[in-house]
Amino acid sequence: MLNTATKSEAPGTEQELTDGFHLVIDALKLNGINTIYNVPGIPITDLGRMAQAAGIRVISFRHEQNAGYAAGIAGYLTKKPGVCLTVSAPGFLNGLTALAHATTNCYPMILVSGSSEREIVDLQQGDYEEMDQLAIAKPLCKAAYRVLHAQDIGIGFARAIRAAVSGRPGGVYLDLPAKLFGQVMNAESGQKSLVKVIDAAPAQIPSPASVKRALDVLKSAKRPLIILGKGAAYAQADEEIKSFVEKSGVPFLPMSMAKGLLPDTHPQCAGAARSTVLKESDVVMLIGARLNWLLSHGKGKSWGDQPKKFIQVDIEPKEMDSNVEIVAPVVGDIGSVVSAFNQAMGTGWTAPPAEWTKAISSKREENVAKMAPKLMNNKSPMDYHGALGVLKNVIKEHPEAILVNEGANTLDLARGVIDMYRPRKRLDVGTWGVMGIGMGQAIAAALETGHPVLAVEGDSAFGFSGMEVETICRYNLPICVVIFNNDGIYRGTDVNGANADPATTVFVKGARYDKMMEAFGGVGVNATSPDELKRAVNDAMKSGKPTLINAVIDPAAGSESGRIGNLNPQSVLQKKK
Repeated sequence: MLNTATKSEAPGTEQELTDGFHLVIDALKLNGINTIYNVPGIPITDLGRMAQAAGIRVISFRHEQNAGYAAGIAGYLTKKPGVCLTVSAPGFLNGLTALAHATTNCYPMILVSGSSEREIVDLQQGDYEEMDQLAIAKPLCKAAYRVLHAQDIGIGFARAIRAAVSGRPGGVYLDLPAKLFGQVMNAESGQKSLVKVIDAAPAQIPSPASVKRALDVLKSAKRPLIILGKGAAYAQADEEIKSFVEKSGVPFLPMSMAKGLLPDTHPQCAGAARSTVLKESDVVMLIGARLNWLLSHGKGKSWGDQPKKFIQVDIEPKEMDSNVEIVAPVVGDIGSVVSAFNQAMGTGWTAPPAEWTKAISSKREENVAKMAPKLMNNKSPMDYHGALGVLKNVIKEHPEAILVNEGANTLDLARGVIDMYRPRKRLDVGTWGVMGIGMGQAIAAALETGHPVLAVEGDSAFGFSGMEVETICRYNLPICVVIFNNDGIYRGTDVNGANADPATTVFVKGARYDKMMEAFGGVGVNATSPDELKRAVNDAMKSGKPTLINAVIDPAAGSESGRIGNLNPQSVLQKKK
């Protein structure tokens, strides 16, 4: 029997009824989805209220995009689709960026939006927030569906769930017109119409031939390298991956969200020697990583002049040969592939040449030693390295904490400085490099894991989602936000020589972001030195109270576009005098 049925009496009969509201809620509960990230409004306000009354946690945000980023990262952390619920048209469009972001990053997510009535939309008669949302969503997600009849709600959600998590995960759009919620049907028939999704993401076993080919190529290498991507972290095959890497003896390079699959302090970790291993390796095995712009598409000067052979492990066959030739493609889910590798390697695997591994260790130690003094400075105002040296130690002392990180210089430098020790503890901007993920991801990380969150934000990045500090305070979440405030985008020293307007990259000087958190009942701290920052972050981690620390960074610190300035086009024309 449905949890929330209504009764209706007719002459001589009594019938249990249900409606679209309750069928949506029961479809979610039947499939173990117990959290919704949303912004209330017409036509989904009552759906949120009823879901909350039925025991689903409904987290209301100040902007749909942030609710969507929360849903996407919830999917990444749990391997169940995160659900974002929005109103029609403008609210739907606000959530669409997050849906496309989830698809690009392979996060399972479902954007559920109320919509205008089909008969009015199709005739373009000007309904409230009229828009053909399904047509707009289709190019930006993995799948898109519309449910018009109450009896199809169960199958609609089943299709959305399966599409989101099967194969390569991604975003799915589910369109629910307003009239659907009020449709009434027999409760028993409604219960039978619900679908519990069985084996939504079945294992995809690699072929034995592909496993043998990959290991033969790896074994032939004189300078092998394993690159771990966030797909490897998503797989939650942590022990199998650790066993494979250690059994192989091959140096590994973690992409940013794969940091912590094995500790960054692991003797085989080549993170601190990234440039060296990319240039000098001869065989590269990619596990859950793509040869996109983050890896210079597998070619160019960052990969050096040495010829390379690539092995790639991915669940999506079309990913192979996307940029360069893959001599040993292995198609399958990462857990199954790595387990097959471990079994096929046996006990007599030969370690890589000592000359290669010692060269990497030496370079890593050299780079770590070179960086150490920069991380120990106590300048006021701070530079990036002095501030990050503090946060590096905080994460070392609290390895269970989740680090959320975005910005330009703040992101690029933190990625290299802060070591991670456990899997899925570093969450950042991902493949698109999109700004604004910070507060949404921090909120979802705290809710889904129960662990403390340290959100390290550039002042520009924080501006995209800063109002969600009220959400953090409303739900009393153990989130400490540290804003690296250098008065601008990249740096706060640009000057406009044409008129009195501020330069395009400059913000209000001396802004006090900490006052925002205080306004909503949280703890605000202004830190002007690494020592002050250390005390403030440690207090926040100890108390678990919503905290925002305004970390004052030298306005001259930072560089144009962080470490991807080469992507910023330059004018070839000489300035006219």
